[in-house]
Amino acid sequence: MVRGSFEYQGQKCSAASRAYVPQSIWQKMRKDLADVTAAGGLIIDIRPAAQREEEGLLPDALVVERNVLEWRLDPNGAHRLPDVTGVDQPVVVACSQGYASSLAAESLLALGFRNVTDLIGGYQAWSAWANAGQPTSEAAVPQS
Repeated sequence: MVRGSFEYQGQKCSAASRAYVPQSIWQKMRKDLADVTAAGGLIIDIRPAAQREEEGLLPDALVVERNVLEWRLDPNGAHRLPDVTGVDQPVVVACSQGYASSLAAESLLALGFRNVTDLIGGYQAWSAWANAGQPTSEAAVPQS
């Protein structure tokens, strides 16, 4: 599930309240990650290189490590990534477990982004979903 100040399928979700989003929406939003990029949005993976190497890559995600996130996404910054088109662009931030991404999404909201959220549970939850049927602890380990 993604969270932040946003509305999804007619349901208001709030970063401040961290309100529970029903399981059906949780599953739908994960499936819709590919639709985010197809619609011109960004999935930003803020995990450090060592975590990405250990856990695996998030498909279609743009890697922007947490320590340079604001610098590289600032819509008015000289060092903004070319993929960043403006503050109305949808952005989903992902980390390993969904904690750092919450803070990163809040930081992007402070930069003026209007359509920012994060992936609850992070890469590990996404990986468990993508590898349904495997225990969560094994799903986060890259398959060789």
